[in-house]
Amino acid sequence: MEQAFAEPAYLADVQPDEGNFVDLENCQSFLTRANPVVAPPTGLFDLRGKTAVVTGGAKGVGAMISRTLAAAGVRVLIVARDGEANRAFAAEHGGILVPCDLSTSAGPADAAAAVRRETDALHILVNNAGSFTAAPVDAITPEQWDRELDINLRAPFFLVQALLPELTAAAREGDPARVINIGSIAALWARSSSAYAYSAAKGGLHQLTRALASDLTRKGINVNAVAPGFFPSDMTDGFFTAVPGLKDQMIEGIPAERLGNEGDIGGAVVFLASRAGAYVSGSILPVEGALWSA
Repeated sequence: MEQAFAEPAYLADVQPDEGNFVDLENCQSFLTRANPVVAPPTGLFDLRGKTAVVTGGAKGVGAMISRTLAAAGVRVLIVARDGEANRAFAAEHGGILVPCDLSTSAGPADAAAAVRRETDALHILVNNAGSFTAAPVDAITPEQWDRELDINLRAPFFLVQALLPELTAAAREGDPARVINIGSIAALWARSSSAYAYSAAKGGLHQLTRALASDLTRKGINVNAVAPGFFPSDMTDGFFTAVPGLKDQMIEGIPAERLGNEGDIGGAVVFLASRAGAYVSGSILPVEGALWSA
């Protein structure tokens, strides 16, 4: 049944003059009352006191996300392979290293068990750990294919599965728990860059994001993905060193005329993880300086 809405009383204040133009003073009065300047709700982007897991959170894009969340007052558990550099990174930013190799069949379950020893409620899970290799189509081995699908697609699903109790425990009305999968622009455009396994896995991760959202959102767990473009990392730095002029060529093709930075990827994650993104689920958010649409 169609609802009837009463016309606001102040609409009667705005009357056209004889020349069929709205009186400016009257119009300004109307706009002020119709659209008052209101400060954002307190705590809209506030993440203080929450706990997050960031896989692969000590390098590249993962490190950017870990630093951003830590600076926002989040307790960050970094799931990564054990090593002095990863431990030092976690300690420097007030995080906790959860040593684990997610590329193994037992990796997700082992990581979840270690996370469970640190917390019984998980507000944010960022599935960032990944693997990338490029090779001609006739040179890719089954072992390479399986390894990339294991870390880029299999691990995120089984880590979500294993941490469902902790995610559910953190969910609150109006402020769900969050799963944020780090996909890729490689899954959005039809350019292989010879990264066949990687782009296939990230395409699967995007669709997995939508499928999980369709089931978990009603249970208080939002699921979204961020699809980054080109960001500084060990991988891209290696490309730039190996191919002189590649960095300038790459930037030339990005309408924003630069690589992404920590604020770009961190800001996207903070939005999706905070109350500002509480009504967003099942979305793929490109963060790539308009490269995909160029």
